[in-house]
Amino acid sequence: MNSTHLVIGAGPVGATIAQQLAARGDRVRLLTRSGSGPVHASIERLRGDATDPDTVTQAASGVQAVFHCMHGSAYATATWRAELPRAEQVVLEAAGRSGAVVVFPESLYAYGHVAGTMTEQTPRDADFGKPAVRVDLLRARDASPTPTVSVAASDFYGPLVRNAHAGERMVPTVLAGRTMRVLGDPDAPHSWTYVPDLGAAMIKTAGDEALWNTFLHAPTAPAVSQRALVRTYAEVAGVPAPRVGSIPAWTLKAIGAVHPGTRELAEMVYQFDRPFVMDSSASEARLGLSPTPLETGAKATVDWWRTQA
Repeated sequence: MNSTHLVIGAGPVGATIAQQLAARGDRVRLLTRSGSGPVHASIERLRGDATDPDTVTQAASGVQAVFHCMHGSAYATATWRAELPRAEQVVLEAAGRSGAVVVFPESLYAYGHVAGTMTEQTPRDADFGKPAVRVDLLRARDASPTPTVSVAASDFYGPLVRNAHAGERMVPTVLAGRTMRVLGDPDAPHSWTYVPDLGAAMIKTAGDEALWNTFLHAPTAPAVSQRALVRTYAEVAGVPAPRVGSIPAWTLKAIGAVHPGTRELAEMVYQFDRPFVMDSSASEARLGLSPTPLETGAKATVDWWRTQA
């Protein structure tokens, strides 16, 4: 018997999960503020606010799992603190009444400043800015009686990924042959997670109770530098690799002193001015999944971008 699932949010993760579930024959309720999302006969697009208990309770009624893929309305600590805990509490309570597990896409922010490779056993105790918000969210999930799974990913790439370092900042620039200016050190190793791999991992955890109430790493290919990723995009696109320059951390911090948006970005530049590497091998073994090879994912990403106006 096919299952019904609730997906909240139609960004790259929510849309990918909705499409993957529909492709295997399951029914999807996709809840967004605007009623947007991919069009498919098995996807019912709903318009509503994820912080409204009645809306979420109705949408979650009878579902097997809730995939909570909502973003904050702005990339800012204050916005996250105002919006995200409330939405997650509403979703956890609604899912609990429905008897559903809640699966969250998670970042690596909670690890904070780390020296060495991040594993699932690395302490998640960041105490500053946006990373501290993620720590608080994880603690609230752990305290909830509703079963949850958090699947952490590094920076995204893949089809549907726009607002990301390896998305609209990078791929159109490579295809146009313009100089690519990256944050931090262009040669520091960095992990990149292919969004379809994150989606597959989240779906797998929802259907396996042995994986509930865990923190996992999404299957992620070996780390490569930003310069190497630019070169890979160029190779699979069949275009010359562009020059790669860098935007130093001090520049962002100086601008951030007078520009709030840049200040929020500067807070996270530590992820790019030194090695930022995750190891997903333990989670891959538990999930029975492997990451998509970088070249394969890069080719799918470039092909998708070439369909965009």
